[in-house]
Amino acid sequence: MAPQCLTTQFRCNLARVVQQAVRLRAAVTLLGRFPALAGVDLDILPGEVVLLKGANGAGKTTLLRLCAGLCVLSDGQAWVLGHDLNTQRQMVRRRVALMGHSTGLYDELSVTENVSFWGRAARASHKEIHDALELLQLTGRLARTRARQLSAGQRRRACFASLLVRRPELWLLDEPHAGLDQQSRDIVDSLVLSAAQDGATVVMASHELERIQKLQPRVVSVAGGMVDPKAVAHAS
Repeated sequence: MAPQCLTTQFRCNLARVVQQAVRLRAAVTLLGRFPALAGVDLDILPGEVVLLKGANGAGKTTLLRLCAGLCVLSDGQAWVLGHDLNTQRQMVRRRVALMGHSTGLYDELSVTENVSFWGRAARASHKEIHDALELLQLTGRLARTRARQLSAGQRRRACFASLLVRRPELWLLDEPHAGLDQQSRDIVDSLVLSAAQDGATVVMASHELERIQKLQPRVVSVAGGMVDPKAVAHAS
């Protein structure tokens, strides 16, 4: 199936209009006593594609996890899709999807069962689930294969299919091209562009800068748990 078909098949449900998809002010997240995020100010607008650029340990992954509602906000203020991360983290989790280094697949379930699990949770139709599997080339015998038997690249593709059927309003991708062959990488790029065209927001951390630049992202530099001050698009 052609990637351009995604626009109509995986349209995001953006019922609530928010001024900013992500708004952080002096946001601090501690890992133990270490400030993985040390006072981050950041604005990300709906429909943007944003690249978090920085060295290993700069705080990119923690920033993605904070936006997913998976890290505690130790200090400062943070809103994601209009929800306050201090009090509404569960609401945030229902509307975003994080794809990190762990795929989050259930090893004893087949590929189809994994994708269907997430699809049913998001009330995706049978056709949407089928189309996601087909798009990520997870059909035939591979669709019936248990997740624990998949290669790294196949697991990554299954994770993307699971993300698609959830129809998230905010995509949080940590090294999205890792473990993928050239064809799968091209599919991922098409997914990202289609999601943004539909009004979803995409935030990525990647070291593959040359490839990511083809997506024309806004680049946000991250270093020492801080982001470039220019990442604040609209001053308070």
